[in-house]
Amino acid sequence: MTALRSSTSRMESPTEDYKIQSFDQDTQMLLKTALKDPGSVNLEKVSNIIIDQSLKDQMFSKEAGRICYTIVQAEAKQNNGSVFRRNLLNRLQQEFKNREEMRKCSLQEWVCFVTFICNVFDYLKVNNMPMLALVHPVFDCLMRLAQPDALLNEAEVDCLVLQLHRIGEQLENANRPRMDELFFQLRDGFLLQEGLGSMSRLLLLELLEFRAGGWSLSSTADKYYYSEIAE
Repeated sequence: MTALRSSTSRMESPTEDYKIQSFDQDTQMLLKTALKDPGSVNLEKVSNIIIDQSLKDQMFSKEAGRICYTIVQAEAKQNNGSVFRRNLLNRLQQEFKNREEMRKCSLQEWVCFVTFICNVFDYLKVNNMPMLALVHPVFDCLMRLAQPDALLNEAEVDCLVLQLHRIGEQLENANRPRMDELFFQLRDGFLLQEGLGSMSRLLLLELLEFRAGGWSLSSTADKYYYSEIAE
C-alpha cells in the first residue's frame, strides 16, 4: 500500500476496532480491561505490550495511538491519573534514544517505531494541543527519514509521506521553522539525490505540492498523483 492510499486509513477504520485480536486471549483481556477500567491493571505492563506489538506489526502501529488515547482518557476520568501516559512516554524516550541502532538492526522495526510515535502524537493531546514533549522527537524521526540514505529506501519514503499527510499541519503549527528545515531537505533530496527511485520521486513531488497547497491537494493534482500510482 502506498503512502497516498494509506493516508485514508484512519477514516476507514471502525471506531471500536482496536486491532487487538492478534494477541493471545490473556493479553486481549488485559487490554480490554485497560480500555475500560485502567485502575485495575498494571499500566506499565500495558504500555510495554502496546509498544512491543507496535514495533513488530506495522498495521497495529498505525492504530495503536487510538488505544493509548482511550486508556489515557479512561484513567483521567477514573482517578485523574496519568500513570499510563507517563510509562508510555518513558518507554518511547528509551526507544527514541536507540533509534539509529534500531534502524541498523531492523528497518521494519524502525519504520514501525516512526509510525507509532507519529500516531501517538496525532491522538494524545493536552488541552486539545499536541504534546510538546513529542514535537522535537517526531521531527527528529522525520528528519532521519529525509536523509539521503533513507530516501533511497522506498519503505522509509513511504513512511515519511504517510506521516506528513497525517500530522504535517499539526507539526507545522507546533514548530514552523523545523518544518521549513525538513522541507528544504526534502526539496534538495528530490532535486539532487542520485539513484532516487521513480516512485519515491513521485511521492516526494506530491509531498512538496501538498504542503505548498496548505496541506491539501487540488482535485486535479489529486487525480494526477493517484492515477500515476495506480499505474
